[in-house]
Amino acid sequence: MPATAVRFLTSLLPALALAICGLVATAPETRAGVTAFKQAVAESAARDDDLAAFYRANGYRGIWTANEGEDRARRRALLEAIEDAEHHGLPPARYRPESLKSMMRDARTPRDLGRIEVELSRTFLQLARDMQTGLLVPREIDRGIVREVPYRSRSELLLNFSRANPRAFFRALPPQSAEYSRLMREKRRLGALMARGGWGPTVPAAALEPGESGPGVVALRDRLIAMGFMARSASAVYDDRLRDAVQDFQVAHGLEPDGVAGASTIAEINTPVSERIQSIMVAMERERWNNQPRGERHILVNLTDFSARIVDNDKVTFQTRSVIGKDVPDRRSPEFSDEMEYMEINPVWNVPRSIAVKEYLPQMQRNRGAAGHLKLYNARGQQVSRAHVNFNAYNARNFPFNLKQPPSSRNALGLVKFMFPNRYNIYLHDTPAKNLFARNKRDYSHGCIRLQEPFDFAYALLARQETDPKGYFHRILNTGQQTQVRLEKKVPVHIIYRTAFTQARGHTNYRNDVYGRDARIWDALRRAGVSLHAVRG
Repeated sequence: MPATAVRFLTSLLPALALAICGLVATAPETRAGVTAFKQAVAESAARDDDLAAFYRANGYRGIWTANEGEDRARRRALLEAIEDAEHHGLPPARYRPESLKSMMRDARTPRDLGRIEVELSRTFLQLARDMQTGLLVPREIDRGIVREVPYRSRSELLLNFSRANPRAFFRALPPQSAEYSRLMREKRRLGALMARGGWGPTVPAAALEPGESGPGVVALRDRLIAMGFMARSASAVYDDRLRDAVQDFQVAHGLEPDGVAGASTIAEINTPVSERIQSIMVAMERERWNNQPRGERHILVNLTDFSARIVDNDKVTFQTRSVIGKDVPDRRSPEFSDEMEYMEINPVWNVPRSIAVKEYLPQMQRNRGAAGHLKLYNARGQQVSRAHVNFNAYNARNFPFNLKQPPSSRNALGLVKFMFPNRYNIYLHDTPAKNLFARNKRDYSHGCIRLQEPFDFAYALLARQETDPKGYFHRILNTGQQTQVRLEKKVPVHIIYRTAFTQARGHTNYRNDVYGRDARIWDALRRAGVSLHAVRG
C-alpha cells in the first residue's frame, strides 16, 4: 500500500474506533442502543430503495461499524479502495473521504453510528459501480454510444461484499481483461514520465525527410528515443535508423508508414504526454462500460482504427481494413455488442427507407429511370414497373414502395454480408467500392462496416464448421442465388471506439478521434472530478 494510503487510513480508522469505544461505554448492546442504531439505519437507508431492501433483509444489522474483525476488514478495504481509485482514473474526492472522516470523528450515539453505517454502504455502492461499470452513462455522452452497460444489482453487490473477502472483492470489481491491465500500466508509466517533464522539446519543423540534418532532425531523433521507438544515437542526420523509427511510430499511430516525417506525423510526435494520458483514461472508462467476457473467439471492430479483427484467446488470427460510417449526423457507426448468427452469400440489398426517400426518391422524381440498378416493390412484395409510377406524387412520408438491388458483383453489399441482427440495422459486408480501402481515413458508409477482404473473413468463420471452407463458400457463390449460411456457434461482435489501445507486445497505439466522441467523454470525466493533476507514476 502506498505511503499516502497508510497516512490516510491511520488518520481515519481511529476516529471510528473511538466512536465505537464510546458506544460500548454507553452499553450499545442494550435494547435501547440496538433499537436506536437500527432506527437510524432504517431512516438513513429509506431514500435509497436498494439500501433499504438490503438492510430490511438483514434485520438492519450493521456490516461496517462493529469493533470486530470482519467489520474492521471491510472498513479498511473500502478506504484502501478509495485511495487506490486514482490508479483507475477515478477521482478519490468523489467518494467524500473527508466527510466520512468527519462523521466518524463526531459520532457520539448509536444513532450517529447507524447513520455512518448507511453512509459507508452508500459510498461503497458508488465506488463499486464506478470501478466496475464506469462513472458515466454512455448514452448521455453521445447518442452513437448505444452499448448496453452490464450493470450489476446494487443490493446483490452489497450482499456479496458482506459475505466475501473484502480486499479480494475490490480487486475483482474492475475489468479483468488483459487490455485493462495494460492500460493501467501505461497510465502509470506515462504519469511518471509527465512528472519528469515528458518527452522533451517538440520538433521545430513542419516536415522532415530522409537525408536532411539540423536541429529539427536532432529534436525528432531525441523525441523518438524518449518515446521508445529508437535506440540511443548521436547522429544528426535523418538516416536509415531514424527512418525506421519514424515508420514504427507511424504504424503505432495509424499513419501511412512511409518513413517521412510529414505534417501529420510531426503533429502526432509533438502531441504532449498529457493528451495521451487523457486517451488512456477514456479507454479505461470505455473498458469498464464493457466489463464482461468478450468471448474466447470474437470479432472486434475498432471504428477509429478502420479495422476488423477476429480474435481467438486474446490473439488476433485475422485482420482486415474497414470502411465505417461517414462523420455526419445519422451516418456515424454506433458502438454496441451483439452476436453474429449467419452470413448471406449473394445478398439482396434491401435499401433502408431513410436512404430510399432521402437519396433515391429525389433522383427518380427528376428522372424516372435514375438508379436503374434498383427494383421497385409494393407492400405485397410484387415488383412494380417504374412506367406506372408518378414519383412526384410522393414524398418522404408517403412513399409506398421498397427498393431492392438483386445479387451481383455490383450490389452495394458486394457478394457477402455478415449478420448479427440488431435494432440499428448495422452489419459487416463486402463492397464494390474497393478503391476506398487505399485511403488512410475511411469514413464513407451510411453506418455499416465494409470489409476489404470479406471472402477471407468468411473462410476464417467457416473454418470451424467446414473442412474446405473456401470450396464450400465458392460453390454457393457460383450459384448466384441468395443463400443464408448459419454459423453453428454464434460469434460475439464488439463494435468499439478506442483512440488508445494496447498490444500484448509492442507500443501502445493511438488513433484520431474520428467522431469527436472521446473529447466529449473526457469533458464529462473532467466535470465528474477526474484530473490529470492526480495522475501518479
